[in-house]
Order: sequence, then C-alpha cells, then structure tokens
Amino acid sequence: MDVKVVLSSEEIKRGLKHYRRIARQDLLRADETDNPDIVRRHAEARRVVYTHLYELAESGSPSEVALEALRVYQELPFVTGSKDDAHTEIKGRENALENFFLMIGLEAKVRREVRSRRPPAGSAPSGDGLGLWPSINPSA
Repeated sequence: MDVKVVLSSEEIKRGLKHYRRIARQDLLRADETDNPDIVRRHAEARRVVYTHLYELAESGSPSEVALEALRVYQELPFVTGSKDDAHTEIKGRENALENFFLMIGLEAKVRREVRSRRPPAGSAPSGDGLGLWPSINPSA
C-alpha cells in the first residue's frame, strides 16, 4: 500500500509527544470523572500506542511508521457501537491510531479501506494488533 506522509520524523515525534501528554493528563484526572477506571484504561491504551509509534519514528521513516500503524489498526477488532465500558483498551488504541492518522494527513480513503478489513468484535485477530504492545491490565 502506498502511503504518503507529509510530516518529517521530527514532526511526527513532536506530535506524538503532545498526544502522550494529553493521555497523561487524562490519566491524572481520571479519579475526578464518573468512570475513573474506564478513563484510566482508555488513556493508558492511547499512551502505549503513542509511545510505541514514537519509538518507531526514532529509527524508521515516516512511511514505515504509518504502515505499521495501519497494520495494527487493521488487526484491531471492530468494536464501534459497543457499550461504553466494553472493549475500553481496544477503543483507546483505535482512538490513538485515528488521531495519528489525522496528524500525519493520511488520506481518509486509505483509513476507510483499512478499517473495512478489520475483524468483527469477538473474532480472533489476524495478527498481533492487541498483543503487539504491552497489555494494559490495571490489576497486574
């Protein structure tokens, strides 16, 4: 798949750093919300994605980072429309990846094409989209 990224690696890293800070702020304010556990898990899931993409951007090209993000996005189960507290980590990762796609100026048709290939919720992922990065388990 041909992916055109308009940002440099440095610009991507700067943007990911900003997104990580927002996720960190959400973690810190989670106890002030109606659903602290959900907010905390969602923010942590986003933070993990941003951290991993940042690490990739340190050594890879912008296109390589984008392709990796698309690969993982494609492997996430499609959980849109499920209950608010269901699949919190998956929704957090999905949100982080979609934020990343917006940041790099990914064409909407590319994201839609990849999104259409995602497995339905409850099916086994085709790869390691959920296990690629450290699992998020607050009780561990």
